[in-house]
Amino acid sequence: MTTERVIRIIAGFFIMLSVFLSSQYNATVLTGPTWLWFTLFVGANLFQSGFTRWCLMEKILVRLGVKPGGACGSCG
Repeated sequence: MTTERVIRIIAGFFIMLSVFLSSQYNATVLTGPTWLWFTLFVGANLFQSGFTRWCLMEKILVRLGVKPGGACGSCG
């Protein structure tokens, strides 16, 4: 598996997890810190990496031995 594929899996899992946790605690973004802020954080990181081609998760995965590859950061 390449870093691009692992990043997509991790980001998707984090988004699903934070939406699930938000639904369990009946929280909204306007009433205070909730799990939806985590969803926003993941989305913002995906957004910025699309423009800057820099992804911290990619750097971490490469150090952990995941094969670089795909359209992420320095692997393209």
